[in-house]
Amino acid sequence: MSLALILGAGVGASLLVILNVLFPAPPSLAAELARMHRPYRPRALGAFAPAEPAPTQGPSRIMRLGEFLGVQRLVSSSQAANLRVAGITMEDHIAERVVTGLGAAGVGLVLSLALALVGGGLILPAIVPLSLGLLGLLWPSVGLAARATARRRAFRHALSAFLDVVAITLAAGRAVETALRTASAAGQGWAFAELRTALFEADRGGEAPWDGLDRLGVELGVPELRELAASAALAGEEGAVVGASVAAKATALRTRALAEAEAAAESASERMALPTVMLLVGFVIFIGYPAVAGVAAGL
Repeated sequence: MSLALILGAGVGASLLVILNVLFPAPPSLAAELARMHRPYRPRALGAFAPAEPAPTQGPSRIMRLGEFLGVQRLVSSSQAANLRVAGITMEDHIAERVVTGLGAAGVGLVLSLALALVGGGLILPAIVPLSLGLLGLLWPSVGLAARATARRRAFRHALSAFLDVVAITLAAGRAVETALRTASAAGQGWAFAELRTALFEADRGGEAPWDGLDRLGVELGVPELRELAASAALAGEEGAVVGASVAAKATALRTRALAEAEAAAESASERMALPTVMLLVGFVIFIGYPAVAGVAAGL
């Protein structure tokens, strides 16, 4: 009896750890608002320089364990791009995989001990922790693609505002380089910070600003930004008039964002109907079961 209680407590504690890792508590509203409205502090190197990054520490024990186990080999190039878009460092992703894998393997170990005690043999108890551990290593990548898709959608929304400012600045007779830098300083948030950083790095490397935007479009997987870079290069190198095309791109991005929002709202409405249907089915079963059970007992 005491052994069963210990095994049950171990399984419950392991499941609690895994649930806390897989479904962490959402951040507070105050913290999110403070992060969104964080002031932008340029460096002395230029008006469009990105803020100084925080000093990084050496690799943690979990990161060293992940490197020893070769967890970084499980991260594909597409997942690395999604990490770049989602704002998650490779170290944090590997650490999350290691923690989730070890927690799942711990649950599998407890389950295998329980199976061995009830006479389940040795083959199945040995497979359970390995299978759950591998599943735990792969689980953090499940929601990564969805998060990256949401971040790309938010970037396109900010890019439409960026294009509007670029079109207005070009209509005022400014040069393309000035229009791009003015538009990048017109907003806040991570999308505009990425645009400012790309323009600053291009300027520091002696490149044209549209080269930095094209490189950023490749890194984030946003083809609309690459199209803007191509238009800006055409205007800057050959003197083409691109104000109308930039405004058209901004309108197309807003139309696409509106269509995606309507599709998401329709999908959410369909999902909201499922609990009601399940509740109705449960109510019918609750009402009809006594009659069915009485008929069956009479037969």
